[in-house]
Amino acid sequence: MKKFYLVIYYLIAKNLPSLYFPLGKSFNAFRIAVLRKLITIGTDNIVQSGLRFGLSNSVKIGSFCEISEDVYIQAAIIGDYVLIAQNVSLIAITHNFRDVNLPMIKQGLTALDPVIIEDDVWIGRNVVVLPGIVIGKGSVVGAGAVVTKNVLPYTIVGGVPAKVIGERK
Repeated sequence: MKKFYLVIYYLIAKNLPSLYFPLGKSFNAFRIAVLRKLITIGTDNIVQSGLRFGLSNSVKIGSFCEISEDVYIQAAIIGDYVLIAQNVSLIAITHNFRDVNLPMIKQGLTALDPVIIEDDVWIGRNVVVLPGIVIGKGSVVGAGAVVTKNVLPYTIVGGVPAKVIGERK
């Protein structure tokens, strides 16, 4: 049955217009209903068009979250009241590359290491979060950042690689 819902999601629900279009609330409700058959997702969420996910058993989204257009979640645990802007990528697996005597494509993949986003976090547009990163409660990740290290609670980070640029407290 899960395969059926995957087809419905990727052919129909994912591509429906966002919340800002006429009938947008209905499209969002349908998208959420189909996603509930595939991933763990809380209540009162907004999921705009284009959300893609990699490992459905490893994607958990809390309540009162807003996920904007064209977000990719490979594997993540997302808390409550989280804002994720357009074109964000949450990566949980990457390629092994240490053996210079073997082509990287033949070295396989790293182990699954989901991203953890705690409550009340805002992730700006075009951010990439690498495997195993924890983004602490109340943090802000500036647009275009590449997050390679854990982000402490109530910290504002930005840049490539992301560095602390402020605090919310």
